[in-house]
Amino acid sequence: MTFSEENYLKTIYHLTSSSNREVSTNEIAEMIATKASSVTDMLRKLAEKDLLNYKKYQGVSLTEKGKLSAKMIVRKHRLWEVFLVEKLNFSWDEVHDIAEQLEHIKSEQLINKLDDFLGNPTEDPHGDPIPDAYGKIIKTEKLLLSELPQNQTGICVGVKDSSTEYLKYLNKNQIALGTKIEIITKEEFDQSLKIRIENQELIISNKIASNLFVRVV
Repeated sequence: MTFSEENYLKTIYHLTSSSNREVSTNEIAEMIATKASSVTDMLRKLAEKDLLNYKKYQGVSLTEKGKLSAKMIVRKHRLWEVFLVEKLNFSWDEVHDIAEQLEHIKSEQLINKLDDFLGNPTEDPHGDPIPDAYGKIIKTEKLLLSELPQNQTGICVGVKDSSTEYLKYLNKNQIALGTKIEIITKEEFDQSLKIRIENQELIISNKIASNLFVRVV
């Protein structure tokens, strides 16, 4: 597959993985920031390779072959993110764009050795699951911080928004994977939270809390 074909597969996978639904050409075009006509041409090519189900003016879905191929691209991307953070000391807001380039490396042997070298991680630095060599994904139980009641405590296990701006905000406020967060109060008016992290108290907006995944402790 070409880099472009891999990017399309990954995009369709991300659009369909949470809801297991068909997606429209316009949705794909919006995600990739290109014309719908260009998307249509690529969908035909991928359908010819039995990677997706496509009929003009109808929704698009991945075939089993397409799902596995997409998971392998995601696997490479997330393993490289782990490598960059754990072994080269990049911060979690710096690794996405680099991993976008590294995910197109073709060697399956290299990726499997990288997986073993890293200790077979099941999650990337943002808390997203890493498919294994067979495409299996281990899902963890998690809630958004905004869903927790007052006086509850959770441990940060991931982010819903992985934008550089959001991750930098978390870094600035010393929030990372594994951080224990206690909800002191929740404002009824705007649902903002007063939280405690170690010995520090902080007020965060509902928007911040609605993009942070935690595991209740």
